[in-house]
Amino acid sequence: MTPRIKKIIGGLGILAFLAGYIALAATIGGLLPDLILVKGIYYAVVGIGWGVPLIPLLTWMNKED
Repeated sequence: MTPRIKKIIGGLGILAFLAGYIALAATIGGLLPDLILVKGIYYAVVGIGWGVPLIPLLTWMNKED
């Protein structure tokens, strides 16, 4: 598979993942108690944590065959 095709597939995969991740994070965030400390910690963790599941996809996209 050419690097260009891998990047297109990976980019679409990233967009799809982020759409689902954002929807899930917002839904769960809406269920949390209305305390600024709880929501602040939750959104800080969720805001940083989105990149970890994408590491294998990014590695695959940039790996030379």
